[in-house]
Amino acid sequence: MYDQFYQLNGRPFQLTPDPEFYFESVTHRKALSYLGYGLAQGEGFIVITGDVGAGKTTLVSHLMASIDRQRLTAATIVTSQLDGHDMVQMAAECFGISTQNKDKAATLKEIELFLHEEARHGRRCLLIVDEAQNLQISALEELRMLSNFQLGSSALLQIFLLGQPEFRDLIKNSAQLEQLRQRVIANHHLDPMDSDEVRPYIEYRLSQAGWAGNPSFEQDSFAAIYDETNGVPRKINALMQRVLLMGAVEELHVIDANLVRAVVADMAGQPFEYEAPMSAKASADELAAMHQSSMQNEHHDIEMAQMAEAEEAEAEIEVEAKIEAEAEIEEVNQVVAEKSKPAEEIMAAQILDAPATPPIVSAPIDHARFDAIEKKLAEQDALLRQLMVAMTDLLDKDYQENLSRAHRAA
Repeated sequence: MYDQFYQLNGRPFQLTPDPEFYFESVTHRKALSYLGYGLAQGEGFIVITGDVGAGKTTLVSHLMASIDRQRLTAATIVTSQLDGHDMVQMAAECFGISTQNKDKAATLKEIELFLHEEARHGRRCLLIVDEAQNLQISALEELRMLSNFQLGSSALLQIFLLGQPEFRDLIKNSAQLEQLRQRVIANHHLDPMDSDEVRPYIEYRLSQAGWAGNPSFEQDSFAAIYDETNGVPRKINALMQRVLLMGAVEELHVIDANLVRAVVADMAGQPFEYEAPMSAKASADELAAMHQSSMQNEHHDIEMAQMAEAEEAEAEIEVEAKIEAEAEIEEVNQVVAEKSKPAEEIMAAQILDAPATPPIVSAPIDHARFDAIEKKLAEQDALLRQLMVAMTDLLDKDYQENLSRAHRAA
């Protein structure tokens, strides 16, 4: 129902594992790397564990969809409430080997012949055992014995074990599984997704089903989904199916946290109240128009903020340039004032600084010397005034250039 209302070409949150909807979270990327490494080694056991619904089966299905079936023959055991004898028969039947009227020894011989035949055709064999936490110790030991088949120095069978957290503990702690434990070449535990991965996970699965933005999601809806599911993929899928179903029933085009919480209460059999905002019931065209208007307003606000910042920067540059010019002019004025002291002051300073000598009372005043000093001081004064004018012009020119650069930068 909801897929028709939201114009999807499929149901993106079905609970059955589908490799087309595989989403590579951080923890799934690590697990896929371990699986790829294990396949490249071509021997031993690879153990992948995770909570119920963590995506173990989807992960392996994705890997199997990407391998070359001309070079690898894979079989999967999904019924794992087995003892040792049942495991041997099940492994044979999964590879297409008939076990009718055969005892365990004959069945093992048929499996070995099959593995050798595949190797002669250039194909390795892989056995995938799901829900491995349900296996008895005897069944795990039979799997270890199957992994002993080899041709020369090459193993003929490789085994993936997928299980819940308690299987990881069993492998780690059981004294009976020491030999199997030594053959585990890689293992990884699938953790739930982080909160910031929920939104891309949901949008990716929707896009795989032809989602074009209807419904849209408020940011708080993803936080509410994570709070309820703790980032476990299957829990997210189950919740999202109900959220989209209620959204379609209520004819909503916007999903928010209030709707998610209402669905959670409904799934728990608790009473709930939900009143959709007007924008949530807008048509798809109206929703697109509202979104476009919001984007235009946001763009206008950004432009106005940028203009205000440019004007403020220009004013700051003008003030700084003016202060710098005034400081330099003041420095020039001080130099000029120092250089243009009256002759009497200069002479007085020279007299004060001169060493004490006995006075010569009878010596006549040398007027020519005084005239020469006055003339020299006058020339120095004129030269310093010219220097002051030139420096003032230079500072004013530099100030104007700084101001022009500030306008261009703005």
